[in-house]
Amino acid sequence: MVEITVDGKKITVPHGINLIEAARLAGGFIPHYCYHSKLSVAGNCRMCLVEIEKVPKLQVACNTTVRDGMVFYTNNDRVKRAREQVLEFILVNHPLDCPVCDQAGECKLQEFYMQYDLRESRFRESKSHKPKVVDLGPRVVLDMERCILCTRCVRFCREIAKSDELCVSERGSRNKLTTYPGKALENAYSTNVVDICPVGALTSKDFRFKRRVWFLKKEKSICPGCARGCNIEIHHHDNKIFRLVPRTNEEVNQCWMCDEGRDTYKPVLAQNRLRSPMGFEAGQRTQFSSTEIMPRIQNALSGIAGIDGKSIVGIGSAQATNEDNYALKKFLEITFKSKNLLYHKNESDHPTHDNFLICADKNPNTNGIEALDFVKINTNKKFQAFFILGNLPEEAIKKIALEKKRVVIMLATHDDEDSKWPDFVIPTTTFAESTGTFMNIQRRVQKISPALISPGESRSAWEFFSDLSTYFGKENPIYHSAEAVFQDIVEEHLCYQGLTYKSLGETGKVCP
Repeated sequence: MVEITVDGKKITVPHGINLIEAARLAGGFIPHYCYHSKLSVAGNCRMCLVEIEKVPKLQVACNTTVRDGMVFYTNNDRVKRAREQVLEFILVNHPLDCPVCDQAGECKLQEFYMQYDLRESRFRESKSHKPKVVDLGPRVVLDMERCILCTRCVRFCREIAKSDELCVSERGSRNKLTTYPGKALENAYSTNVVDICPVGALTSKDFRFKRRVWFLKKEKSICPGCARGCNIEIHHHDNKIFRLVPRTNEEVNQCWMCDEGRDTYKPVLAQNRLRSPMGFEAGQRTQFSSTEIMPRIQNALSGIAGIDGKSIVGIGSAQATNEDNYALKKFLEITFKSKNLLYHKNESDHPTHDNFLICADKNPNTNGIEALDFVKINTNKKFQAFFILGNLPEEAIKKIALEKKRVVIMLATHDDEDSKWPDFVIPTTTFAESTGTFMNIQRRVQKISPALISPGESRSAWEFFSDLSTYFGKENPIYHSAEAVFQDIVEEHLCYQGLTYKSLGETGKVCP
């Protein structure tokens, strides 16, 4: 540790950090464009100039490390003047198209101009014109006129994605960002360059011109795309998701996420979302209300001769929360004295995976459901009644449903081919509409919160099982909240001992 003085304030900071991070620890902020804490230092934007005592010239804060006794200034008149000049130089050829720029509202050039410059341009000559809509790859579009050549994207591809598709070519005012000949920006993490671009040069094809960012609301959540459990923010407006972006968790995903994970919101908005319970009446698939479907399920189960705990099975899902799976377990245990607990998961023959973030297990909660004593599904054993969480593959559900004298109740999110076979289908929520927890590949328990209102009569599985329990002689529902379900999980399973929703915080806790 070393002692330094930042703008008159003495603090102790770790040895070896740069002045941008030191100022942040002192409660201050040094504006910057090219610097990023996860990338190598480039030092080319010159926006982070500071004055250091006993050093005649201003120094770039990103490439200067602290030393014991150092005194530096981040906001005196000399630094302010230099900052204004740097901004003026950057803006010389930058187009004044903020009203139509997709980055407006989260653009660092716009923000820093308002905070540190706010002067009329003295530049009267014609600006340099460059290509406006450059297709870099399947997900990213470049506007070269807006690019300030900070090279964050170049360093990301080289150092984080390990793909090295981008480079800066030409010289002087002809400098431009481009891909190497014969290459496209198509690595598994390509959209991260949009996140780290400080201006509107790089935009996402998926989000481009969909919604102004100041309309978007943000909800902290967890990516359901694989067992990594990347921390994310759901950006939504008018009960519709517009994008998923990474949220910092140094122990899980740092500040990145893969492109696959960014697409996991799309099924939430699909037109075939289930909105009402479905069942068969007089041989016809019929839509019911939630109150109408409950007694029908009760009657169907009561009509099976000799039904007992051994003949009923619960099939949980590695896609569902711990709370939903545990509520299924508790319902079967209390109502039917059944301990038959299986689970299914999304599987593919050749899953994508790497040594960074992408896991071959394409389920967010495999460790969680196994910790709740569910075992991998085995369809060889004969049961008479099935409670199934999530959409099973059509062949699997068809095989179960066609057996005689069986009752199949499936809680599903989408009206797919597989949802046409069960006797009863109950609409349930996706990750974006649920409160609950997942346990990732590190056995880290992390919390999700609802960003959207669920469509129609769909609701969390724990709510359905709590209500259904009242039709089987229980005076009150088993649970009134997801947090109450979690408290029971903690009491029953040692690996969750001591955890609460509050203690999980924003980054979760690792179970032994």
